[in-house]
Amino acid sequence: NRVTYQVTRDIRNEAFQHIQDLPLSYLDSRSHGDIVSRVVADVDIFADGLLMGFAQLFTGVMTIAGTLLIMLRISWQIALVVVFITPVSLLVARFIAGRTFSMFQLQTKTRGEQTSLIDETIGGMKVVKAFGHEHQIMDQFDEVNDRLEKASLRAIFFSSLTNPCTRFVNSLVYAGVGLTGALMAISGGITVGNLTSFLNYANQYTKPFNEISGVITELQNALACAGRVFELIETPAKTPDPADS
Repeated sequence: NRVTYQVTRDIRNEAFQHIQDLPLSYLDSRSHGDIVSRVVADVDIFADGLLMGFAQLFTGVMTIAGTLLIMLRISWQIALVVVFITPVSLLVARFIAGRTFSMFQLQTKTRGEQTSLIDETIGGMKVVKAFGHEHQIMDQFDEVNDRLEKASLRAIFFSSLTNPCTRFVNSLVYAGVGLTGALMAISGGITVGNLTSFLNYANQYTKPFNEISGVITELQNALACAGRVFELIETPAKTPDPADS
C-alpha cells in the first residue's frame, strides 16, 4: 500500500508542477475540467489498479512457484501437462484484453468530457442562468452521459468475458491432469493418493490465473487512465524566454 501511495503522490506532484510549465496555448486549447479529471480522478483509478496489481502479482507468483515445485516432486510427467496447457489461459486473456483496451480508452476520454462539462457549468452557473442556457446545458450533459454509459457498458461487458474463458481453459488443465494421472495410476506410475494430492495442487496452481483475469477489468481501466496522465506529463513545456528578451 505504501509503495502505491508514494507512486501516486509522485505522479500527482509531477503532473501539478508540469502544469505550471505548460505553454498558455495548451491550457487555452483544453478545458479546465479535463485537466482536473486527469490529475484527480484518473490518478485515483490508476492507484486502485496498481494496488490490486501488486497484491495479485506477489501472492500469485508465490503460489505458482510453490505448487509447481510440489507437483514436480510428485510427478514431473503430469506437471509438464499442467505447464504446457496453462499458458493457453494467458493467451486467451491477452486476446480479449487487447481488443477491449480501446474501449476503456474511450470510456476514460468520455469521463474527462463529462467532468469538464460539470466543472465549467458549476463554475459558471451565474453566466448560464443569466443567459438562460440551462436547457442547452442539460441536453449537452445528457448526450455526454449517454455516450459514457454506452462506452462503460461495452468495456466492462467484453472485458468480463476474460475470467470465464480462462476458468474454462484451467478446467481443461484439471481434466488433462485427471486423465493423464488416471492412465499412469492404471499402469502403476502413480498411486491414487498422490494423484488426489496432485489434483488439489493443480487446482491451486491455476487459481492465480483466475484471480488475475478476474480483475483485468480494473487493470485495463487503470492503464487507460495512466495513459491520459502520462500524456499530460509528457507534453513539452513552454520554451523559456531569452535572457535579453
